[in-house]
Amino acid sequence: MSMNENIKPATVLNQQGNNNTSASNEIDLMALFGALLDRKIFIAVVTAVFALVGIAIAIYSTPIYKATAMIQVEEGGGAMPGLGDMASMFESSSKSITEIELLKSRSVIGEAVDNLQLDIVAQAKLFPIIGGRSFRKFNAIKPGDLAIPSFGATSYAWGGEQIDIFRFDVPKFAINRSYIVQAGENNTFTLLSGDGEKILTGKVGVEVSNGTFTLTLKTLIARAGTEFIIARKDRLNTILDLQAAIGASEKGKDSGIVNLSFQHESPEYSQRVLNEITQIYVRRNVERNSAEAKSSLDFLAVQLPAIKQQLEHSESLFNDYQKNQQSVNITLETQGVLEQIIELDTKLQELDLERLAMSRKFKRNHPNYQGIVEQISAVQKQRDGLAQKIADLPELQQKLLRLTRDVEVGNEIYMMLLGKVQELDIVRAGTVGNVRIIDVAEVNTTKPVKPKKALIVVMATMLGGMLAIAIVLVQKALHKGVQDPSEIEAIGLPVYASVPYSSHQLKLTGSAKGFTKGIAKGLTKGKKRQSDKINKLLAVDNPADLSIEALRSLRTSLHFAMMEAKNNIIAISGPSPEVGKSFITANLGAVLAQSGQKVLIIDADMRKGYLQKQFGLKWENGLSDYLSGQQTLAQVTKTTNVAGLDLITRGQVPPNPSELLMHANFSNLITEIKANYDIILIDTPPILAVTDPAIVGGHAGTMLLVTRFGQNTIKEIDYARQRFEQNGIDVKGVVFNGVVKKASNAYGYYGYYNYEYKSDK
Repeated sequence: MSMNENIKPATVLNQQGNNNTSASNEIDLMALFGALLDRKIFIAVVTAVFALVGIAIAIYSTPIYKATAMIQVEEGGGAMPGLGDMASMFESSSKSITEIELLKSRSVIGEAVDNLQLDIVAQAKLFPIIGGRSFRKFNAIKPGDLAIPSFGATSYAWGGEQIDIFRFDVPKFAINRSYIVQAGENNTFTLLSGDGEKILTGKVGVEVSNGTFTLTLKTLIARAGTEFIIARKDRLNTILDLQAAIGASEKGKDSGIVNLSFQHESPEYSQRVLNEITQIYVRRNVERNSAEAKSSLDFLAVQLPAIKQQLEHSESLFNDYQKNQQSVNITLETQGVLEQIIELDTKLQELDLERLAMSRKFKRNHPNYQGIVEQISAVQKQRDGLAQKIADLPELQQKLLRLTRDVEVGNEIYMMLLGKVQELDIVRAGTVGNVRIIDVAEVNTTKPVKPKKALIVVMATMLGGMLAIAIVLVQKALHKGVQDPSEIEAIGLPVYASVPYSSHQLKLTGSAKGFTKGIAKGLTKGKKRQSDKINKLLAVDNPADLSIEALRSLRTSLHFAMMEAKNNIIAISGPSPEVGKSFITANLGAVLAQSGQKVLIIDADMRKGYLQKQFGLKWENGLSDYLSGQQTLAQVTKTTNVAGLDLITRGQVPPNPSELLMHANFSNLITEIKANYDIILIDTPPILAVTDPAIVGGHAGTMLLVTRFGQNTIKEIDYARQRFEQNGIDVKGVVFNGVVKKASNAYGYYGYYNYEYKSDK
């Protein structure tokens, strides 16, 4: 016979508990790793579920496509050949960051929103979860083909449906609200509110209105009954959302190359929007660069008619004078003075025009404006110097000179202005701006930027694994049930035996009660309760079971523990219900009887005792009947199928079990039986539930406490001992029951899980 002695002195355990910190830490880490191994199936299942969810999300998520474009921002506008200083007047310089902000301005984005009607949203109503994938995967063979509806859901779009809204005007209260367009027969449609109330009915291509809502559909391809969701969004919010969605960044420092991007679930939509924005931006850049030339042209357009009218008047006066004076000509001396005056007057007129142009751009105290004023003053002084020469001429020559001067100066100025108008017109027409589109918007439809399917699956799997591990670790942290007998011995209670969990016991009883509660709960669910069957005793049916070997070890330990006991009575209790007291009592009694001793087992749990089931007996005529005086000792003592083992069952359930145990009849029973048997085992209720064990323990020479692996906390065990000590009862030791071999406790120093050692057959 193999025996596994699981008793170790507390002093030895304490010495082992004083190992260095690194060793303790190693044991703790191994225990945590073992706890994860114990729940590996749970961790694998949770991880697999999350992985499947990740795969589903990756498959059914709406793909997002990115349109990209590239523009170049030059440092300044190029000069037109031959214009020299004229073109230099309109040179400009713009940094890329400035151009990016201009491109994303509300002015540019707003124009794109208006041109493309981006504040009108229309999309097909899709079946939840799977509808989007079905809609995207459908490929029409010819225009107008539609997918066959699944599940008979004809109100949803399954592929091929299209809607294009030309106009959708709504009142202010309806902004940002969703409405439903329901397709009808023969290109008709119905506009419904979100509550299903009919608003408009019309035909595709025809504007319909009720005075509040106006709707015009350009295109509607769908079977009758299919629904589309439309809405008129707030314009400002649409612009702000689009501003945030447009990506713009300079490629490299001071490179002048700006990359643009826009993401959307529709590749055509993203491409159309980005192209529209870039085209509007480039056009506005050209208009901005040619604005100064246009402004000058507008100024000259106002001045030219007045100059021309003045010239015509001067020519008329000159011709009339010559006609009256019969072709009087200017002398050679007067001709020299005239040429100087014409030159100075022309210069003065040019400077005066420049001063007027400057006054439109600068204040009067600006240096540029003051410079023109000084030039005018200098030329005016030169002209005044010629006044004396003119005064010395004959009166006829003076008047002729003035008339000739007016004509010549007016003609020079008029021709000069005509030349400037032509030059400015050329500059304006030739302005190309300092930005240009390098790459128009394109979308790679074969590679959507979102979702990253592989990343989603990996992240979901990792999340599931981490969550499962966290749950296991939290459960281990919250679950304070003792799994190491050294914890019990640390509070001063010796562990007499560690009884392994027996799967064979479950086969015998068909129930988890008393020994396999919780562990076998799932295995026994739905099975017929076998309370009426004759249950075989494990010590008889399978005497080589590891649990029975542990009880033989307990038998040896009890032999020495009872040497100084006052009698041969052993009381067995536990801190709480369902710790396996009845299993320990019945099989320990059988093991003791098999060793040749005469043993009596008393079921003192008169509330819920079921020891009779272990031996296939009835509970009638038991302890309660004897204590109440209804039966004699001989009548309540029953023989079992184990030689040398007798049993007193609980009997009828009394209303006052504690009072019966305190009756003199119980003391008389103890006195009478202890002389007739070698060992008497009394199974009692849990001490933390009732006071019965304390009453019985007062008559017993040895008190054993049965605890459950992973169920009873160290505080429960210690409190149970205190309850006994308060009644003057010394707990001799603990039977650590239901030990399960786990990875989390396989690394400890305490070899409390017995090894199987069978003989060869």
